[in-house]
Amino acid sequence: MAQTRYGFSTPKGGAGGILDIAPYAIDTFINEEATGVMLHGVGVVAGSTPGTNVKLPAAGATAANFEGVVVNNRTTELDLEGNMHIKTKAALGVMRYGRVYVRLADGIEPAYGEAAYLITSGDEAGFFTNVAEGNVAIKARFVGGKDATAAIAAIELFNQAQEVIDLNQGGTAE
Repeated sequence: MAQTRYGFSTPKGGAGGILDIAPYAIDTFINEEATGVMLHGVGVVAGSTPGTNVKLPAAGATAANFEGVVVNNRTTELDLEGNMHIKTKAALGVMRYGRVYVRLADGIEPAYGEAAYLITSGDEAGFFTNVAEGNVAIKARFVGGKDATAAIAAIELFNQAQEVIDLNQGGTAE
C-alpha cells in the first residue's frame, strides 16, 4: 500500500484551529496558568503583566481584559500517553481578530450570526456560549453551528477594541 497523505498539520476543525484565510492577527503571550490547565481554543484575559502574560478568565473579568483565543500553532508536544499539556510560561499564539474554532460550553447549540460570550467562572472558564446572562459580551459572533463530532464552533473575532478609550479624558467609555 502506498502512502497517499504526507501532511502533519492539525486538521481544520480542531479547537484553536484557524477557520480560513480571512485576515487575522496572532500575537505571542506567555502562559500564566499551571502546566496542563491552558487549552487551545479558549478565550484568555490579560495576566499579571498585561501585554505579556495571559490566563484563563475568572470572576470579575471584563471585555476590556479579553486578549483573544489561544490558537493551535502546532508547537505543543504530546506526553507519552498522548495527552497535550501546555506548560506554564510557554509561549502561546493568541488570535486577536479573525476566525477561529473555539471550545463550547456543554449543551450550547449556537447558530450563525449569534453573539459570542466568554464564560468567566467554573470549570468552563474560557469556553464560549451564546447565553448572555452571567457571561462577558465580547465583540465576536458565531459563524457556524456546533461541530457534529466535537464541542467546538467557529467564531469571528472583530478587529475592534473591546472597550473604547477616551484618550482626552483618561477614562473609558463604551
